[in-house]
Amino acid sequence: MKNLSLKNTDMKISAVGIGCMRLVGLPDEKALLELVDTALENGINFFDHADIYGGGRCEQMFGRAVPASYRDKIVLQSKCCIRRGLYDASESYILQQVDKSLQNLNTDHLDILLLHRPDPLMEPEEIASAFDKLAAAGKVRYFGVSNHNPMQIELINKYVGGRILIDQVQFSIAHCPTIDAGINVNIANDAACVRDGNFIEYARLNDIRLQAWSPFQYGMFEGTFIGSEKYPELNAVLDRLAEKYGCSQNAIAVAWILRHPAGIQTIVGTTNKGRVADIAKACDITLTREEWYELYLSAGKKLP
Repeated sequence: MKNLSLKNTDMKISAVGIGCMRLVGLPDEKALLELVDTALENGINFFDHADIYGGGRCEQMFGRAVPASYRDKIVLQSKCCIRRGLYDASESYILQQVDKSLQNLNTDHLDILLLHRPDPLMEPEEIASAFDKLAAAGKVRYFGVSNHNPMQIELINKYVGGRILIDQVQFSIAHCPTIDAGINVNIANDAACVRDGNFIEYARLNDIRLQAWSPFQYGMFEGTFIGSEKYPELNAVLDRLAEKYGCSQNAIAVAWILRHPAGIQTIVGTTNKGRVADIAKACDITLTREEWYELYLSAGKKLP
């Protein structure tokens, strides 16, 4: 398994991480522990939570299933700020939710805390105060955001002393408008629209680690492109490359993300042990430049 670093830290995170949004779909806690063991056996040490996943039940299930003896083997990340009908990046809410996550996960600290969505009403001074208190209490080691654009990160970082080390964003072969805009520079078409503030270039310039969520999805929760009738050409190429590299289509889709020089960590939400073991193979695959572009184009993209 390939490992990635975080800027100015000694932390090593696996290039593939397990997204924990669907844990409540597992039959029991024994199955969850088997999933964690399979991940660790394949070099995956990273587990991505959020306080809203399963209404907190995903964190609770993980905390009950995973023994305390595993804590030094794993990297725990959680997210907060999404409430029913609003986003809340206030100091009091951040502090409150971190305490809940720590209790749910049965741990005394999070390795990483992300602000889940941008809050238009955020006061960056409050975020800074919350981060200071959490770090001083040993409750959170490192900080980041999810679904934020570069200027939002710049605003927060001005007050938190550059502590934002991660941005988790939706990214896949079939959903990569940031790639589309980067290719269609100075062209009057829809693909040229910059919808995210060029977060890939920003992250590379500032040594911020990108994390890709929904690596098998197209659109905003519209569906999975793997096996979809909407993407026959893409699936044909995925099939051919999967046969070439001796893996599944899913592993090739992850290898496409890992091939990007930005060093994007991929968060996969599967709870199937076999898929976890197979997807881990993506770290041993280096797609050629020709294969990377072939996959991109087969998803319906065009080069100017």
